[in-house]
Amino acid sequence: MTPIPTGIASYGMSGKLFHAPFIDVHPGFELSGIVERNRMDSRERYPHSKLFRSFEELLADDSIELVIVNTPTLTHFDYTKAALLAGKKVIVEKPFTVELKEAEELAELAEKKGLFLCVYQNRRYDGDYLSVKKVVEQKLLGDLREVEIRYDRYRPHAAGKPHKEGELPGAGIIYDLGPHLIDQALQLFGWPKAVFADIWRMRPDVQATDYFEILFYYTDFRVRLKATCIAREPFPAYSLHGMKGSFFQERSDQQEQKLLAEVPPSFENWCGEQTQPDGLLHTEIDGQVTRQQTISKPGNYMYYFDDVYKALTGQGPNPVPATDGVKTIRIVDAAWRSSKEGRVVEV
Repeated sequence: MTPIPTGIASYGMSGKLFHAPFIDVHPGFELSGIVERNRMDSRERYPHSKLFRSFEELLADDSIELVIVNTPTLTHFDYTKAALLAGKKVIVEKPFTVELKEAEELAELAEKKGLFLCVYQNRRYDGDYLSVKKVVEQKLLGDLREVEIRYDRYRPHAAGKPHKEGELPGAGIIYDLGPHLIDQALQLFGWPKAVFADIWRMRPDVQATDYFEILFYYTDFRVRLKATCIAREPFPAYSLHGMKGSFFQERSDQQEQKLLAEVPPSFENWCGEQTQPDGLLHTEIDGQVTRQQTISKPGNYMYYFDDVYKALTGQGPNPVPATDGVKTIRIVDAAWRSSKEGRVVEV
């Protein structure tokens, strides 16, 4: 296995938690470089990597094959385009871009140049989501009629991050949490016929929107996506109702908490098993009504990077191709139009 030299475009929370620890331990990658414009935080854990003082320096290094664009959302288009034009393979953080036309341009550019372009959608590898996916695939609830996927937080005051809560392009919860929920809905249920959305600002000390609700219209059922910053006591993250039964799943994946505690990831079960039930299944199986608590299996973001490695070495498909990123931003674009115009928007 020849490691793929990889550079990370920034070393904030995303770089520290979601990228560097995995690239560093996966045998298929080599953590070759990290961009820090002013600080030297990465030297403590990754002294073997090169320290770049700009994204341009990273791109100029011909030894770097794969670039991870994990910078603020408003830079995704320019940085990803520059990386592709430099001949690099690219992983770009969600959201793919701010504008739909930008997403389409990047997808076309990568295809034209024959370069790998993958969106980082780690929540596909969360244990709670995988439990929901299993219930849907096994059709345990019969024909679905109503689904709700939500991401609740309790952050009543601004955190002081302009690129997330200010007036900069790409700020706001629809770009922060929206891509997770939209991507999961599309993965589980496919493309909707139309959407209706409400996007607004709940907190007086932020400029960006911090609440959204998006309703997906399918022929025989509805899917509601919702995120808020004012929920001290959260609802179940996933609520599914079908003609035979219901399933509720908490948002219980422990990977982010373990990474914050600097637990090193691996291919093994590095998060540990859930010790308490985090789901409830109430349905009919083989003519018998059953109501039982469920426990999700641990997720593992290592398998995202393993899927990327397999794709880069011809052993598997791109796990989150640019076309998936385009679809997500197309829904975001439709949601904005729906909210501003107060109408259902066909997609």
